[in-house]
Amino acid sequence: MAKAIRISRTGGPEVLEYVDVEVGAPGPGQARVRHEAIGVNFIDVYFRSGLYPQPLPAGLGMEGAGVVEAIGEGVTEVAVGERVAYTGRPNGAYADVRNMPADILLRLPDAISFETGAAMMMQGLTVQYLFKRTTSLKAGDTILFHAAAGGVGLIAAQWARAIGVNMIGTVGSQAKAELALAHGCAHVINYNTENFVERVKEITGGKKVSVVYDSIGKDTFIGSLDCLRPLGLMVSFGNASGPVPDFSLGELASRGSLFITRPTLFSYAASRAELEEMAADLFAMVASGKVKIDVRQRYPLAEAARAHAELEGRTTTGSSVLLP
Repeated sequence: MAKAIRISRTGGPEVLEYVDVEVGAPGPGQARVRHEAIGVNFIDVYFRSGLYPQPLPAGLGMEGAGVVEAIGEGVTEVAVGERVAYTGRPNGAYADVRNMPADILLRLPDAISFETGAAMMMQGLTVQYLFKRTTSLKAGDTILFHAAAGGVGLIAAQWARAIGVNMIGTVGSQAKAELALAHGCAHVINYNTENFVERVKEITGGKKVSVVYDSIGKDTFIGSLDCLRPLGLMVSFGNASGPVPDFSLGELASRGSLFITRPTLFSYAASRAELEEMAADLFAMVASGKVKIDVRQRYPLAEAARAHAELEGRTTTGSSVLLP
């Protein structure tokens, strides 16, 4: 029997159950992967809490790295014995071993460890599409990025530095500020001691920024709009503090004809070709050393509830992984 985390109801971290599961042979188009490491992401919290609904009972987790143990009929993307990493549906990565669609599996270069692979796929591919496709950043651009000391934020800071973008990051403590600066932020704002809107104006000499990347949601949304220069782009890609409140489109007009988007990774990586192109870009950045994946929390799979509690409590920095 394999072990896995399952939920039979939505709620807090206490609904996570560590249970025995049967894993049979992979079906057509599937591969069986034995995990060496599993990524923990805020989207897992959204599914657990019910913010993102799914049929119950269900598994959790959309990211992992391991070795292919078996393949089903028609699988050509990977072979038995290959090192792989992935992110994507269906949920179920919180497990020792699982059967899953082979078309989301990517061969993991030998130079990249399983822990790094598990921690970087969702967060790294997110930064790739945010910086290269949602809008194409160029050297000299100035952006605001909330939660700059989190897993996505630290990758974004390094990526921004590598391409010559001035990233202003927001954080919640002095320790997180130092971490974000060390990873490449040009400026850091502690939102618990400073008004981030006013500081952005000061840092930019009143010009404000061309793009805001906001994964916080409810608590920062209107302030983020106020940080944008006319014709600026608001990228709302998460809801860590709760869903964005209803607002009038007039809010965009009054601030200078702003643009807004609510992107998801899975829209940008909808085809195998797009996924492979994005992953190649990410793998190259990591292999070059320009982006280092900072795994700062490691939890046994059985302690997934603790991982969720600490993630929601904003006590984590960098990336977190579960270890089977």
